[in-house]
Amino acid sequence: MKLLRLLFRDNPRTLAGVMLLSLASVLLSIGTLAFINLRLIAVGERPGLALAQFGALLALLLLVAAAAQVSLHRLGHRFVYRLRRDLVKCLLDTDIQRLEQLGGSRILASLSSDIRNITIAFVHLPELVYGLVLSVAAFAYLAWLSPPLFAVTLAWMGFTLAVGWLCVGRVNRHIRLLREAEDRLYRDYQALIDGRKELALNRERARRLYEEEFDADAEAYRHHVTRADIYNGLAGNWANIMVLGSIGLVFYCAGGLGWAGAAVAATFALTVLFLRAPLIAAVGSLPSLLAARVALDALEALELAPLCRDFEAPAPAPAWQRLELRGVVYRYPGEGDEGGFDVGPLDVCIERGELLFLVGGNGSGKSTLARLLTGLYRPVAGQILLDGRALDEAEWPAYRRLFSSVFTDFHLFARLLGPEGGEAEEGRPDHWLERLHLAHKVRHAGGRLLDTRYSQGQRKRLALLLAMLEERDILVLDEWAADQDPLFRRLFYRELLPQLKALGKTVLAITHDDHYFDQADRLLKMDGGRLVELTGEQRARASADALQAIGGPARALAAD
Repeated sequence: MKLLRLLFRDNPRTLAGVMLLSLASVLLSIGTLAFINLRLIAVGERPGLALAQFGALLALLLLVAAAAQVSLHRLGHRFVYRLRRDLVKCLLDTDIQRLEQLGGSRILASLSSDIRNITIAFVHLPELVYGLVLSVAAFAYLAWLSPPLFAVTLAWMGFTLAVGWLCVGRVNRHIRLLREAEDRLYRDYQALIDGRKELALNRERARRLYEEEFDADAEAYRHHVTRADIYNGLAGNWANIMVLGSIGLVFYCAGGLGWAGAAVAATFALTVLFLRAPLIAAVGSLPSLLAARVALDALEALELAPLCRDFEAPAPAPAWQRLELRGVVYRYPGEGDEGGFDVGPLDVCIERGELLFLVGGNGSGKSTLARLLTGLYRPVAGQILLDGRALDEAEWPAYRRLFSSVFTDFHLFARLLGPEGGEAEEGRPDHWLERLHLAHKVRHAGGRLLDTRYSQGQRKRLALLLAMLEERDILVLDEWAADQDPLFRRLFYRELLPQLKALGKTVLAITHDDHYFDQADRLLKMDGGRLVELTGEQRARASADALQAIGGPARALAAD
């Protein structure tokens, strides 16, 4: 079983100890049966002593069985805890391209449903282990009692297992299908939460989402989970009936065919009845164990970065004066048989301390360029150079430490971090809150924002606050001013950006605010995945309308 293999790989000694406890519990259970047969059924001269010995045996059995189950539960939940930690660490180490390819709903399904299913499996794992080990030991005891009766009982149980396995196969099939339906349900939940405003305004859209997408996925989940439970119930009832049938078979073979005496037949019947409850519990645990196997397969299918449990000591950000993209190309993969498309080749040189504006139409590649520049996307061709030297594989983490950013899909964290991940310098948060016109509204304590529920424009200002507190060399702002009121937009372009430049920051601002293009040292334009610099008359004429009709040659950015 996959769960046991993983447990043994990570905890070989602990699991071996648990298995020894389980084996001791099983042997004590069989010993209890033998004691009942030898000392209690055939009462000797001292029944009081036999009863006292039986009580002591039961107490020892309780102690060992409880120790085995507690140990296995502790081991299992420690495994789940480490699995959850490892999954989150792998997500943190995985390239953003892979995470975007997977999608948030699939990742959330793995973080919640898959981990939950594995946890439930470990709750039921002791029942399966105990039932299987007890069955092996009990059958060995039955073989010692009467080989002929054991042979016919073994054949009967083999037939029972074969038919039951057919049901288990159907259970496994439906569990895999319901796991796929669960991914779709998480996608529907995400659409419901992210699109709550649009759905509230457009009830027809809400109705169609509910009826045509969510309800269909919920119905598929209901169908498969119902089928899985039905086949599991059939397997359990089949096993229960056949175990009872084996008792009748034993008495028929012993009495009717004369294969054994009445005492041996009674012991056989008692042992089989003793096995009945653990066997039924083991069969009942199969759906959760199968679901855990499907969950482990789903986690492996994520294809995340290899596990590195520790955070490596960060290399310092490199010193630089000139950053260059030379022939950089990024390829978006296609879906199915459709081919992908490329952005680039891109060539640009950025001098330290420059203030650059990047313009272009929707879908022109502006945000892709920003992600390539910051190292979030890895180019499929071309090079990124610092002071004329190309980055190698080991330098990417340090290179990314040059950048702070506020992208359009930013997340606002509550923790206020200063340089190198330390605490923010005292007074700096208040200074920037004052500059961002938020000092009267935003409160912080203990290095955390006390609230993050503000308007989108105010949240963007707070995101800029967090970026400034990091004190990194390069600041990338993706349409940051789009949600600001006209007064603060003017303050941003006329006061904040010049102040950042005076502090030595290099700023790349993606913008459509043509009224403030004069603030930029250079004006860049993305068009159809290619990058040009607007100069001279073209820059003077650049405006929200003129950008769509710029004619004549634009100076291609030199790579030198």
